[in-house]
Amino acid sequence: MSLWNPDADHTLHVLHDVPGGDPAADLMGGIELLGSVRDGRSPATLRLYRPDPTMAFGQRDVRLPGYELAVEKSREHGFAPVVRKAGGRAAAYHRGTVILDHVEPAGEAMLGHQQRFQVLGQLYADALRRGGIDARVGAIPGEYCSGDFSVHGLPGAQSPTRHAVKLVGTAQRVISGAWLFSSVFVIEDSAPIRAVLDDVYQVMGIEMDPSSVGAADDLVPGYTVERFTEHLLAEYALHAELVGAPPVGTMQ
Repeated sequence: MSLWNPDADHTLHVLHDVPGGDPAADLMGGIELLGSVRDGRSPATLRLYRPDPTMAFGQRDVRLPGYELAVEKSREHGFAPVVRKAGGRAAAYHRGTVILDHVEPAGEAMLGHQQRFQVLGQLYADALRRGGIDARVGAIPGEYCSGDFSVHGLPGAQSPTRHAVKLVGTAQRVISGAWLFSSVFVIEDSAPIRAVLDDVYQVMGIEMDPSSVGAADDLVPGYTVERFTEHLLAEYALHAELVGAPPVGTMQ
């Protein structure tokens, strides 16, 4: 029995994916993996990749009067607009972020739906704490794509920023026989993300405080995607046997 899935064993296969130059196809990779895991063609998997600049709109965003202009603004900033099947409002990511698709089979996938948000959100906060970040689970005022179990970081005495910033957004898709828990970790270079989100939210008429947009390296200067990925897998390794992950301390 695992921490987040009573029906699963403790083995997770780690897949380090590479963006294919098509953000929509990269996004669909998680959905395709979900079907493959459900059908038994793939094992329970952690799929990680560093995405190309993407603005992932939610299903509700496309119904707003300002949506088409928001798409134009995204392109002006160099972020490819896509519409995702899971999650809330618009979220932006680029090569300074990490996307994790955690996919597992489950006989009754909906039963642990809420628990997964809680326990995996805490796992991700613990992973960030390995890097010296005071990470907490929960929304902060004015954050983009607000969620009860998003993860934010608090500034420390040496942090360049003085604001709490959102660091992790999570979303979940459940089908009969399997679930996909998808997360975006913002680790480096928050300025382009802050700029595009500010423009997009303004034209869609959604309130958002740009100061809530940040990255882990705003709180701990020099923190990198590579270090965070190592910390994330080390935290997962406390709860599951990871197959295909490099030993701790060897990632470049």
